[in-house]
Amino acid sequence: MCFDLDSGPPIPVVSGAAVSHDDVEFEAPDGNRLAAFVATPEEPTDVGVVILPDVRGLYRFYEELALRFAERGIAAVAIDYFGRTAGVGKRDDEFPYMEHTAQTTPEGIQADVAAGVEELRSHGVRSIFTVGFCFGGRSSWLAAASGHGLAGAIGFYGRPGERDGVPGAAERAAELEAPILALQAGADQNITAADNRAFEDALSAADVEHEIVTYEGAPHSFFDRKQEQFADASDDAWKRVLAFIEKHRA
Repeated sequence: MCFDLDSGPPIPVVSGAAVSHDDVEFEAPDGNRLAAFVATPEEPTDVGVVILPDVRGLYRFYEELALRFAERGIAAVAIDYFGRTAGVGKRDDEFPYMEHTAQTTPEGIQADVAAGVEELRSHGVRSIFTVGFCFGGRSSWLAAASGHGLAGAIGFYGRPGERDGVPGAAERAAELEAPILALQAGADQNITAADNRAFEDALSAADVEHEIVTYEGAPHSFFDRKQEQFADASDDAWKRVLAFIEKHRA
């Protein structure tokens, strides 16, 4: 997984913000039942995010992230990937997530994203973004090529290119239907500067509006309040996420 179990988003709590939240279940277009965490601001909003976790699926880090979005007037739905293989029940810290990650498919993930999008629309949200991390960052960019009607797709340290024979957003750049924000780690051991350059070249060639930011010296999963030495990178990344959403909301 990207984060330790006691990690959390490096985002200040908005004191006094009125937010509702709930654990929910809903059905994807292919009939899958999936678990999710929904956080909504008390005042109605027309902007929202579907949060795509790392390989661990839905756990505390992403529930807390959903709350931080809602405190800022952005409805949020954090989805789980493993309804097809592990059901929708709560899981303990020993959950063998990699066994279930290996059984996911791009089509299944995008069906679950579609369910998250529809959940936001049921709350009156019109401008919808995806925000993903690592495994979820890759899936977030691919969501822009999956017919969800997104306003934008944001990914933290996702792999942009082909993996295990499955094309990534770089190979599918011509299919992307929304602006892209990529927040990459300069010291990532698995996603190289060459990978990021190839992604940028592909997006430019396809005339996809985009911003790719690389935080030099920052490791994979730097966006974590435990990574105090990378607080400046985290602060900048969060500001860019909010600015991207504000720029591209309808």
